[in-house]
Parts: sequence; structure tokens; C-alpha cells
Amino acid sequence: MNEVDYIIPKNLEEVFRAVEKKNRKIKFIAGCTNVIPYMREEAISPELLIDLSSLENLDYIREENGIIAIGALTTISKLTASEIIRNQSPILFSAASLLGNPLTRNRATIGGNLADASPAADMVPPLLALEAFVHTKRSEGEGREIFLDKFFLGPNKTVLAEDEIITHITFSKPKDSARGIYIKLGLRNSMAISIVSIALMIEMEGKVCQKARVALGAVSPTPIRVYPLEKNLEEKEIDQKIIQECSVILKEEISPISDIRASAEYRKLATSVLFERAIQKVLNGEKT
Repeated sequence: MNEVDYIIPKNLEEVFRAVEKKNRKIKFIAGCTNVIPYMREEAISPELLIDLSSLENLDYIREENGIIAIGALTTISKLTASEIIRNQSPILFSAASLLGNPLTRNRATIGGNLADASPAADMVPPLLALEAFVHTKRSEGEGREIFLDKFFLGPNKTVLAEDEIITHITFSKPKDSARGIYIKLGLRNSMAISIVSIALMIEMEGKVCQKARVALGAVSPTPIRVYPLEKNLEEKEIDQKIIQECSVILKEEISPISDIRASAEYRKLATSVLFERAIQKVLNGEKT
């Protein structure tokens, strides 16, 4: 690992002052749960690390007028300790509880989990199902509000400019009628990187599904929303025939790879199994 400079700015002005020099490869860091391993493997070679962990006002969870906002520096462990997340967004609470081990959850931040853009990131599928937005700031120009489904370009690639940081994430509080669930398949359950993960949210009126949101992780170059599957669920009574149709759609929409954790064919099979398990659980009234 090459030598690298390191600074800890106290505010955004100091961050953007460092960025404006533009004479070195820059990498923003916070919890460092992934960046340091990447550097050791020489997958990335930054010349300047800008540690955002001491920035003010980027560590919070709040709800106002039906909108839940989470600061980018909020750790995963704080998500699991939040009554707002536990009570109003149990699908995100479940995903946070399944991310890594306690040490990782104490260090990893929600902003870092998104910026890392891993296809298997645990926080992304539930946030996709919640139709979240990513809010950013950069050294020049106004901040942006980016629909999360448009945020990822490929493995470890996002739409963020080099001088752009995530400030917070927002999403609408789910309706009381909403049912959601997050399930992941890993080699060691919660401590494992996902082989396949699924986040499912539906709103029912009687026996009819009025709205469906389905997101997957670890089965494509980026986490994805499965729009054709959602359309196939909506405005219908969900029975075994519909579920089987959705399983066929899933296999057509995903493009998994084979790696040391699982083969592509296994991931396709596991995705269908996890979807059927998830839909049955939410239809039975389970919310996490």
C-alpha cells in the first residue's frame, strides 16, 4: 500500500477547500470498513484521504411532516437503536440489524454504504423499496437530490462527482397499511456478505395488492428495483399463480455472476426462493 496523506476537516468549507486543489487523487472516508481493505488490495490508490467523520450536523435520524431523514454519517448501529427506524421503517431496521458484526455496525455509516456502491450492500435494497433520495453537496454549485434508483452506475461506481459528498438520505414514512420485509442469504447469516438479498414492500387493500416495491442485491452489477415484477403484483389478488409468474420474471430481470460465494445459477434459484418466502411472509402479516 502506497503512502497517502490524511486530513480530518471540521466542516464542509474545509472539505471543499482541500478538494479544490485538484492535484491529487482523493477519496472520502468515514467508517473505513471497506476503503482500507480496498487500498491493501490495491483496488484503489488515493493520494489524499479526507475523513468526514468529524463533520458537524451529518449524524442524525429525524422525522418531520411524514419525511424520514438520515444524516450520511449515521452509523448502522444508530439505525438499529433508533425508535424512528424500528417503528416507522422496520424493513430498514431489519437490514441494519443484519449488516456485519457489532464492530462493523459501530463504524460503518449509511452514507458510506451507499457511496461504496457494492452490488451486495445491505442498506440499498430496503432504501430502494422505500423509494429513497440521496442528497449531496459539492464544492461548486448547489447540492443535488438524486433518486436512489438512478444513483448507481456499476460495481463501486456512482453518479457522484469527485468533489461531491452525500449529506443525507430521505424517504417518505411508509403508510400504516404497508408491509415490508428484508431477507438476505449469506454463508454465515448476518455476518456474511449477501449471496442474494431481497427487500419487498406491499400495500394491501383487502386481498388486492395496491402497490408493490421489490429490490434485489447481489444479483446484478448494481442493486436493482424489479419494475416488471412490481407491475405484475399490483391491482391483483396475489395467489400462487401470480407468485410463480413473478419467479419467472425475476430470472429474466437479474444477471448474477459466479464468484467464490456462489454460482450464477445458484443465485437465480435462490432469488426465486427468497422472493416466494418474502411474499408469503408479508401476506401473512409479518413486517420485518
